[in-house]
Amino acid sequence: MQPHIHSKLPHIGTTIFTTMTNLAIQHNAVNLGQGFPDFMMSEELVSLVNEAMKNGHNQYSHMAGLPLLRERIAQKVERLYGTMIDPVTDITITPGGTYAIYTALTTVLQPGDEVIVFEPAFDSYLPNIEVNGAIPILIPLQFPSYSIDWDLVRKKITPRTKMIMLNTPHNPTGSVLSKNDIEQLRSIVHNTGIFILSDEVYEHLIFDDIEHQSILRYPDLYQRSFVCFSFGKTYNCTGWKLGYCIAPPALMNEYRKIHQFNCFSCNHPVQHALAEFMETAQHYLQLGNMLQLKRDYFQQLMAHTKFKPLPSFGSYFQLYRYDAISEESENEFAIRLTQEFGVTAIPVSVFYRKEINNKVLRFCFAKKEATLEQAAERLMKL
Repeated sequence: MQPHIHSKLPHIGTTIFTTMTNLAIQHNAVNLGQGFPDFMMSEELVSLVNEAMKNGHNQYSHMAGLPLLRERIAQKVERLYGTMIDPVTDITITPGGTYAIYTALTTVLQPGDEVIVFEPAFDSYLPNIEVNGAIPILIPLQFPSYSIDWDLVRKKITPRTKMIMLNTPHNPTGSVLSKNDIEQLRSIVHNTGIFILSDEVYEHLIFDDIEHQSILRYPDLYQRSFVCFSFGKTYNCTGWKLGYCIAPPALMNEYRKIHQFNCFSCNHPVQHALAEFMETAQHYLQLGNMLQLKRDYFQQLMAHTKFKPLPSFGSYFQLYRYDAISEESENEFAIRLTQEFGVTAIPVSVFYRKEINNKVLRFCFAKKEATLEQAAERLMKL
């Protein structure tokens, strides 16, 4: 008799990002699907990593992360959000934002707990919840604004509700939370034992002079929250897989119990480089303007196609409707777009548990101008 694995995720297969990227390679398509830049990152930051390696910072770092890097993060939080964060007790460096999110869920969840998740949702959320034996309670964002129906949230709260997951700026839609959203959230969790997990990996990629409503701005919410970030998304180095989580001491103490027996410590020379790079605030403050220019340029190009834009206020992404082009499902149309026209996008339906067909695709505009121009030229043929 051979051993048999009883899958913890029996309904999960290969991610859409892998599938569409493979299809893009096969058909030599312009890949605007997966969320990574195709332009060079900062040469200064690359040099700082090389320098750190040459200076011998190649062994394990501190379990919670390089102390100087955590100090720089705390300084940034105070500068941006007016909140004092203890770099010793409140910050843990992680191998990417997705890991930070998974560890926060694993820290809190017990079998049978319920977690409120807004759909469309980043693809790791539901598997991360279910592998911990918990139950995702799915609430659709209101199409086409992708805003939260807070009255519906109130109806979905039960004695088993353990956590509410938020994502702002939002992937895949580019929507952002407002101050009114924060007030609604406050009223719902007040005098409850509900935790908050706030995915803020695109915190600096926010447009149109909108103020990022980080949970770190609100001390009452922070006391029940895990707030997750990504250096990869901030500094256009997604392949480095480095991020961090911020939480109050009592929560972070439990978080580190999970972290120390999983990753333990993260890339040491990169942490040294980031600590030095962060000393110049302009390195992260200028990012929103840079990506907004790319969003706007892509919109200008797409205006010559039959695709219709939905608003994007942040992230690497903008959604476009194709209902004036085809009646096909989002999956079918995305595949045909790659095969016949040589442009790869992601169907938004894959970010829902049950397939939905709003005839919307997600395009990544964090690309070189030449890449965007090539994609738009091909899309004009539809």
